[in-house]
Amino acid sequence: MPGNERVSRLLKEIIQKPGNDACADCGAPDPSWGSCSLGVFICVQCSGIHRNIPAIGMKVKSLSLSRWEDQEVKFMAENGNELMKQKYEAFVPVYYYKPTHKDCQVLREQWIRAKYERKEFTGEGKKQTYEEGTRDGMLMKRGRDNGQFLNRRFVLSEREGTMKYFTKYDAKEPKAVIKVDSINAAFQPEKIGNPNGLQITYLKDYNTRNIFLYHDNGKEIVDWFNSIRAIQLHYLKVAFPGANDAELMPKLTRNFLKEGYMEKTGPRHTEGFKKRWFTLDHRRLMYYKDPLDAFAKGEAFLGHQDHGYRASPGLPAGTHCNGAWQHGITIVTPERSFLFTCETEVEQQDWLKHFNDVISIQMSPQEYSMEAMFRHKH
Repeated sequence: MPGNERVSRLLKEIIQKPGNDACADCGAPDPSWGSCSLGVFICVQCSGIHRNIPAIGMKVKSLSLSRWEDQEVKFMAENGNELMKQKYEAFVPVYYYKPTHKDCQVLREQWIRAKYERKEFTGEGKKQTYEEGTRDGMLMKRGRDNGQFLNRRFVLSEREGTMKYFTKYDAKEPKAVIKVDSINAAFQPEKIGNPNGLQITYLKDYNTRNIFLYHDNGKEIVDWFNSIRAIQLHYLKVAFPGANDAELMPKLTRNFLKEGYMEKTGPRHTEGFKKRWFTLDHRRLMYYKDPLDAFAKGEAFLGHQDHGYRASPGLPAGTHCNGAWQHGITIVTPERSFLFTCETEVEQQDWLKHFNDVISIQMSPQEYSMEAMFRHKH
């Protein structure tokens, strides 16, 4: 098959070019598929999304298994990821969340549709739906006590810097008013049990409150997500007038560093170990009885190692460990020690790595004030 070998060799040469060695859409290394209609190299997961979009999915081919025509190879050589990025990502707003290969399907699909199907980022001055300053619509919200999802009206306002929700569409008073600068939003399809599931976390009276949402339309929920980020960036620019975008971006919504079950004992270390769901959101470690609880049962603040914070494997000598899990972790804070156990050594090491990564980072002025708030509260 000399012709096929020649094509295979040519494709291998093209993929060595800068930019072609990672998926054009999610950045996954070593893409094994190509879009002959767009001229980009993509990973197997993104290729599945491309194939489901009629406008762009007609010619998606495997680099190793499909038969390639000479003109298709030539087209890939003439275009490629870098050139197409300049075209299709020319005007991506700075706050717009560009998903990675670790992100969920709805984020990656809507990013691909926004780029190639809706061509949202090809022309300067295009008015994006998430830049309108207000957003008003219905989202399915999980009931705090009964766990049922019900349709609720949400209103996002840049002018007020708030996100409100109402139990009835025509209700005069909102059930809650959430300050946008205190919001974190993260997609949680597995936890929520819906592919478009979004978790909103915010501070209410110094306590962490969770709201679990979804919308049947993927574009709608991702637009809400990016609208929140747009308003957050607007507020950050007012709050930190001298800061550049690169400094402000980490302050927008962020994925949790890690979530999962551990067992923990109480502050006296004599109580039995109980299984709890833990969420590490940068410096805040929250724990819940159930992953979908509205309020955390408690939380710990992880400051800098120079200020008396540390995390280490094992439990203090003489700790009565009644639980089924044996892989211990001790977190020391200036106020108290927290004792946890993990089911496996792999989990223990992964939690420790995340804890130590956080503890080794210098604190910002905002984090010092958050630490003071924690100490006052506890």
